[in-house]
Amino acid sequence: MTERDIPDSWSGARAREPDQNPRLSRTEQFGETQPVDVPGNGSSFKSVKRRKKNNSVGKDSHSEETTQASKSSWKLPRWMRSWIFWSLLLTLIPGSVAFLATAMLLKLPAAPNCPSIFWPLASASVRLHCAQLAASKNTVNDLLQAIALVNELPENHPLHAEINRFTEEWSRDILQLADGSFQTGNLEEAIATARKIPQDLAAYKLVDEQVDKWQTTWSKAEGIYNNAIAEVRERRWQSAFMLSARMLRIDNQYWASTKYDQLNKLVATAREDGDKLGKAEILAKSRVVDNLLEAIKLAESIGQESYLYQKAQEAVPAFGRKMLELAQAKLDKRDADEALDIARQIPESAKLQAETDDFIAIADAQRSAWLGNISGLEAAIAQAQQIDPSRPVYEEAQQLIARWQLEIEDVAHLEKARVLASQGTVNNLTAAIAQVQLIPASNPRGTEAREEMGRWRAQVETIEDQPYLERAEQIAIFDDINSLQAAIDQASQIRRGRALYPEARRKIRTWAGKIQRIEDQPYLDQARELALSGNLPAAISAAQQIASSGRALAGEAQAAVDDWQGQIRTRENWRKAQETAAAGTPEALVEAIRLADRVSNNSILRMDANLAIDQWSQQLLDIARSQGQSDIGRGIQIAKSIPRGSSAYNAAQDQIRTWQEFLNPQPEPSPPLESPEPSPSTTIIVQ
Repeated sequence: MTERDIPDSWSGARAREPDQNPRLSRTEQFGETQPVDVPGNGSSFKSVKRRKKNNSVGKDSHSEETTQASKSSWKLPRWMRSWIFWSLLLTLIPGSVAFLATAMLLKLPAAPNCPSIFWPLASASVRLHCAQLAASKNTVNDLLQAIALVNELPENHPLHAEINRFTEEWSRDILQLADGSFQTGNLEEAIATARKIPQDLAAYKLVDEQVDKWQTTWSKAEGIYNNAIAEVRERRWQSAFMLSARMLRIDNQYWASTKYDQLNKLVATAREDGDKLGKAEILAKSRVVDNLLEAIKLAESIGQESYLYQKAQEAVPAFGRKMLELAQAKLDKRDADEALDIARQIPESAKLQAETDDFIAIADAQRSAWLGNISGLEAAIAQAQQIDPSRPVYEEAQQLIARWQLEIEDVAHLEKARVLASQGTVNNLTAAIAQVQLIPASNPRGTEAREEMGRWRAQVETIEDQPYLERAEQIAIFDDINSLQAAIDQASQIRRGRALYPEARRKIRTWAGKIQRIEDQPYLDQARELALSGNLPAAISAAQQIASSGRALAGEAQAAVDDWQGQIRTRENWRKAQETAAAGTPEALVEAIRLADRVSNNSILRMDANLAIDQWSQQLLDIARSQGQSDIGRGIQIAKSIPRGSSAYNAAQDQIRTWQEFLNPQPEPSPPLESPEPSPSTTIIVQ
């Protein structure tokens, strides 16, 4: 490694602070002192050499001067011959030497300047020291530089175990920094950072494990997020919220916080948009123009950032097409004005402008054609001819043009026929019919021509047959059999299929009924006289012939027969009830009451039946009380057979309750338990 491999950020000031490394001091790291021959700026070794050199130079110059002086005068000055001078000199020189030696021994060697070191010649301790300085900055590049500084040392180096411990620690620091990138959402950056760790390190196995863990976590988070988005697109809000809650358990701050908040806001916003789209769809189902326009506005209000934007954009043309269908339905009902009004309200956002324009062109032409005159048809043909051949409705327009051209001829015949028919005479109506017969049934106005022809024929038939009906009414005014029969004969001259035939048949049925009443009334009156005399079987026999004849009085006769037969049944039931009650047993009395109750409320025997029911009910109560003295169960059973509404019913119910209470007495309530009174010797202590 060359000198330029060390970043410029390394300074001499920091290089002199090895103890800033929180891990180890220099002595604890290396187990030896820094050699004094380590090159570096401001080395004490160089300063000592310079001092020695200066001292030697001074001594040489001083001795040279002494020699010269001795040569000139071989006498020493007085002060040099003083013992005090030599005492001081002998004291200062050894003291200075001792002081300098002690200072040199006590002075620590300066820390190496890492950026200026020539690394091929650097010792292992220097490399490790500089690597620790770089790693203390705790950045990816500095940690990689630290690993690179010590990774070049051979495996048999004495510091190899220490270096492996540091490289694994620095690798974990790099992974920790990479995990920080992963936690902030930068997966690729985290993987790239982790992959920068040299593969020849033993700690590199941690890289693959960590990368696999990151990728698994990231894939899981992406899967949950994408599933939630899919649920949002399908408007399943509850499921989307449940999936978003699962992101809180993801071991990544980016997904558990930032993306979770983003997803929650997205779901909430999409839910609001979903409510709008749902309301729009409900409005569109009503198939009302105003509701469809409101539905389109709601769909258009969903912004592009929404996940439902695409569905909303797809819904707008669908709503517009429904409007076009409504317009077509109105046009099918020949309401061209309403159809055109609906079509012109379809907004451009529905992207149906071309179809709408085609519809408006066809509808406008048809509106002109429906005026029913030649000028309107000509205007319709002119409008349809303006449709471009490239348009999808061109073929339809050409078919309408051909139809309208035929219709112009039909209208001419119809207008001429209507003018003739307006005269109202048989000849003119006949001429009008002949005119419309020129219009083939297959022509566009063929149906209208047939309708007009039928109406005019009905007018002709009415003019021709009305005298027969008027004469018949005049004859029938006398209301006798001969007059009525003559009226029927007169009206019967109107043949089936003629215009007045239904009215003639109604009058004939009325007159025939009057004849039947006149003929059958004496027989029915005779039957009623027989019934009043009490001979109901003879009355029924006489009226039965009329009832089964199907004539005018058949219904009235049948009602009389039913009434008389009911009276016979009522008398029979009353007779049987009296005979049954004569036995006097409870069962006979119950059956007698049942038979008497079948007497019709409209019969004169009903009052007698009611009195008998009360009497027999009282007999049942007396029998029940008598039986109850020896057999209460039997008494209750007989009392229960007394019918509701009879005079003895309430008394029977009271008797039944008395017997039931006797058989099932209520237990007497037990007296309340009294608390025992304390004896006089008992002392109660209240705390």
